[in-house]
Parts: sequence; structure tokens; C-alpha cells
Amino acid sequence: MRYVSTRGLAEPVDFVTACMAGLAPDGGLYIPESWPQIAPAGPTETYAEVATRVLSAFAGDSLSATAVHTMCTAAYGRFSHHSVAPLVQTGPNAFIMELHHGPTLAFKDVAMQFIGELYEHVLSTRQETMRVVCATSGDTGGAAASAFAGRKNIELFILHPHERISPVQRQFMTTTGQSNIHNLAVLGDFDACQNMVKAMFADPNFVQAVNLSGVNSINWARIAAQSVYYATAQAALGPERALRFIVPSGNMGDAFAGYVAVRCGLLNGLDMLCAVNENRALADLLEAGRMQPAPAVQTPSPAMDISIPSNFERLLFEAAGRQGDTVRTVYETYKQSGAAQLPEQVTGPLKCMGLNVQAITNAETETEMRRMQDLTGTLICPHTAVGTAAAHRHASASDADVVLATAHAAKFPETVSEVTGQVPAFPARCADLEARAEQFEIVEADLVGIKNFIQARS
Repeated sequence: MRYVSTRGLAEPVDFVTACMAGLAPDGGLYIPESWPQIAPAGPTETYAEVATRVLSAFAGDSLSATAVHTMCTAAYGRFSHHSVAPLVQTGPNAFIMELHHGPTLAFKDVAMQFIGELYEHVLSTRQETMRVVCATSGDTGGAAASAFAGRKNIELFILHPHERISPVQRQFMTTTGQSNIHNLAVLGDFDACQNMVKAMFADPNFVQAVNLSGVNSINWARIAAQSVYYATAQAALGPERALRFIVPSGNMGDAFAGYVAVRCGLLNGLDMLCAVNENRALADLLEAGRMQPAPAVQTPSPAMDISIPSNFERLLFEAAGRQGDTVRTVYETYKQSGAAQLPEQVTGPLKCMGLNVQAITNAETETEMRRMQDLTGTLICPHTAVGTAAAHRHASASDADVVLATAHAAKFPETVSEVTGQVPAFPARCADLEARAEQFEIVEADLVGIKNFIQARS
């Protein structure tokens, strides 16, 4: 297995190199040179067994199957539900896939717990240390903090937009009590955080000086690990059943993982609805073919308050027939002028990939939270509500709708209680979260200052 850059100017690398690097040297994202064909999940396989087969296929000969099995067993043994990503029926042919049974109550745990094991294995084998940087709109930071806390070979630096995430999301990042976890509350929005991370990787001298890696959804290991729960959903609902997945979408990593599952033979076709909130840049991008950022609008679903989704670059690479020069031209134009019109040769293929977009307003999100409460007697988080609202509005011809429940309602207690009148209870495993001591620093959105902060702790 070899991995190439979406921008076409970097040498192919193996799985471990692609995952540890984050971004390719030419600024592109890594993607398999060719898609491995993987047998669909079986109805009697455990989640860790499916994950071992899928991730071993992506790893090729860069990791032994035994090593991958050990990582998956450790990573998914930390989840509170044996199925890791259980399906809950909410109506006739309607299901929610609960992805919040990990340590920080969010779907990011599914990939991040594996990444923590992967990095520890590789760095211990190489006897190296590494600086890992992470920009987060909410859940990624907490998941990364949990996965890397106390690991002796890694210093983790988390950038989050100050006062633009929920207090519970922040507390999962800032309460590990481990000296290798550094939290920076940036005076800006998520796009400012993400742009600074990308700028760090665009500086090869800095990357080399601190041995930098990143664990945002641009990291290929995130995509590979997230493709597993699509496979287990297909196995649970029947191998021949036509499924439609409804994915609350921010940076589009979760949605692209579904595309990957199809290309590798793990799903019976791709029918996907990307649900976005009032930050509808993805909808405009896929519908109008124009890449143009807009100021982030605050919503009840802050982890999705993103302008241009990073993983769209991988989708564009596929739509362009894997022509890196086409992708490079689009992103160079975007960088120089602040906007880019997609070429005609990619807009057609994009519309034929099985991906649709539905934008949900703040009012619709709140109405949906109450509707699901009345319908099922349970509380859902506002991000999941964006997904169930999109599914409810946009009719499907599939045999079953599967909405990805991206976080537990307890991660957003203020919003959930204000909308529904009920305060969501924390699971027992994190009931003491609010009593834990926090540690973070408020900083300006200053790239030089943040790079100096990282360098001083290297």
C-alpha cells in the first residue's frame, strides 16, 4: 500500500509515513494510490476484528497484522458499549448509529483511540519523540487529549476557538492533568485555528525542527478508522440492504470515510446525505461548484461551524480523475484570490458520486431536538439533530436510513436543557468531569507566537 498526495508533487509513501506526517510536503492530503478491496464485515465479527482487517489492508506491509490487532483491541476495549457503534431503531427503517460510547462521548474517539495506539507503537519502536498539533471546533481536541494523555513520546498542542465551544467540550480537553497536553484558547474562530495549523505544515523547517504531526481529519488514519463503522452498520442491517447514511458534516472526514468504505467494497453502494447547519459553504460548494469562504455563523451545533471543509480536497481529487495538477490549481487560486470556481470537468463527476447536501437552520435544529424527544423519549445532541432533521426532510428510496449520532447529549447540556427542558445526565464514566481542574491559556490568533510556544516546549 502506497499513499499519494492530492496535489501530485510529493513522493508516494507508506501508511505509517502518511499517518505520522498528517499533510504531504506539497500541502496536499494523502490518499491511497489505489483502493484495496476488503471483504465486507461478517455478522459474527466483533468491532475490533473488523477494524483489524480493514486497517491491516490500509497499512499494507508497514505494520504487521499482529501489531494492528493489538492496537485495535486496546483502542476499542476502552468503549463503554461492546459493539462500539451500536444501532438504535427510531422508526420504520430508521436508525441512529451511536458513535458516542468512547471516553469523551464523541465520534472522534473511534479514530483517535486507534491513533494514540498507532503513534505510541511507532514512536516507541523508533525511539523518537513528536509534537502533535490539533485544531478543533469542539470534539477533536477532547478525543486527542484522551488518546495522548500521559504518552511519554508525544507533546500535544490543541488550538480551539475561545468561548466558541461548549464548556463540556472544553473540559474534556483541559482536565487530563497530564503535562504533555497543552491547550490554547485562540481569540478567533475555528477557521483561524485550522489555517494556522495548515500554515505550520507549510513551513518545512518548522516541521523538521519540532518533528511535527497533526491529528485533524486531514490525517489519513482518521479516515481509515472511521470507515470501519460503515462496514459494521452494513453487516448489522444486512449485506444486501440498500442504506442511506445521513452524516452531520463539518470538515467532511466522516462523510469521506463513507466514500472510502464504498470504494473498498465494505458498503453496498453509496447513498449519503451530508447535513450542514447555517454554515452552508459545503452546500454551496457541491451545488454551485464555487469555493468561497464566509464568516462562521454561531449555531447550536458549534463543531460544524466551519467554512471550507478540509476533506473536500480528497473528494475533489477523486472527481478530477486523480489529477493532482487540477487540485493544485484550484487551491492555489483559492489561496491567492480567496475564492475559486471548480472546473467543469469535476463538477459533473461530483454530482454523480452519491453525495447530497441538506442545510438545516438553527430553528429547525431546535425543533428536531424536541421532535426526537417526543418520538423516542431520549435526548440527542444538536449535531445529531441536524442529521435527523435532514433525514426527516429529505425523502429516500433506500431500505433504511442511518443517521450518525456524533456526540452524546451531555456534551451540550446548556443547549439541550434550554431546548427540551431536560438536563442530560453524564454517563457514570465521566460523572466527575465538571469537578476536575482545568488548564488552558488564552492566546491571540498569532501564528508566530503559537509556533514559538510549541518550539519552546520541544
